Amino acid sequence: MSKIPKVVLLIESSRASGRDLLRGIASYAHHYGPWSFYWEPAGLEKAWPVLKTLDADGIILRDVDKLDEVLAFGMPAVVVGHSRPEVSGLVNVITDSATIGRMAAEHLLSCGFRHFAFCGYAGTQLEHTPWSKLRQEAFRDCIVKAGFEPPAEYIIAQAKTDWPRERRALAEWLESLPKPVGLMACNDDCGQQVMEACKLANLPVPDAVGVIGADNDEVVCGLADPPMSSVGINFERAGYEAAQALDGLMRGLKRVPQKIIANATSVFVRRSTDVIAVENKHIAKALRFIRDNARQPLSVEDVARAAGLSRRALEKYFKRELGHTVLVAIRRARIQQISQLLVQTQMPIGQVAETLGFTDFQHFARYFRSATKMTPREFRKKYGVHPT
Repeated sequence: MSKIPKVVLLIESSRASGRDLLRGIASYAHHYGPWSFYWEPAGLEKAWPVLKTLDADGIILRDVDKLDEVLAFGMPAVVVGHSRPEVSGLVNVITDSATIGRMAAEHLLSCGFRHFAFCGYAGTQLEHTPWSKLRQEAFRDCIVKAGFEPPAEYIIAQAKTDWPRERRALAEWLESLPKPVGLMACNDDCGQQVMEACKLANLPVPDAVGVIGADNDEVVCGLADPPMSSVGINFERAGYEAAQALDGLMRGLKRVPQKIIANATSVFVRRSTDVIAVENKHIAKALRFIRDNARQPLSVEDVARAAGLSRRALEKYFKRELGHTVLVAIRRARIQQISQLLVQTQMPIGQVAETLGFTDFQHFARYFRSATKMTPREFRKKYGVHPT
């Protein structure tokens, strides 16, 4: 009888990201195991006294302070990145921060915002935050590329324990921003803090400040008032692939990926960004019409008719106020709808095309590929919630 591998999991479960990682690991083990698990949700501090006695075959853990001491045991390991850059020589699980920042920017741009801001976390001696900085840079680059001023920035000093004072300072910063403003928070926890500061400053969300976070932790997003929009990240699939890589290491395979990406999937839109943030009533009508009807074929003439303008006049307004054409707005909305169905459901791709009003599958595939540089099948394989 073959030995059942014993795997140590030092992954917290207080947030959806950790639970999803664990769910993905469990899914792989159920298909290709069995494995025996030692799981310590409180992390290394609790596990340390017994770690040497476990006689484990492999470990998946966050990049904790005593990481080097754990790795000194010599067991195969996969490191889930959070507080430090990639660990050389090991399999690393990292989030695609560049895509997360870009998706948040594109969503706020589609809402019609002309002023933008970013709120992130500063690093501490105990925990660095490279992911926050990477998301900030990607968000800024996308906004600037769209022709707008670089976003205002506020970095919360996590080392401070005086949250009431920090919240007042954050509220004062929010009050100083031009309105309405589209704001990206580096993650959902940060977004929830921003929205609490908005209350203190009497700034209505989303009319004065539209807020989007990242991680799509439904509990945290639901605690915000109104519920917060967020960029979803496929931690479950990353957990599955982390377990797959660890299995390869434990088997002594040579071809094991050194990097596993937790991909951004799509924007989960909630009330915190349910706004058309433009003063021009014709553009506002046009954007609202596009958003409400993005699951069916739309022409520029349809949008102009809904906005109560000629096509020429509406195009002029769009170029002047938003910096792009009506057709670009239609395509963004349509691609977002396709992406959500490909990522969030297991609907057959042909049915996705029919649901969005495409009668020619080849046209549907070309339309999607022109925007994403991937076929619908490639996109689902890379970003889909369910491992393939």
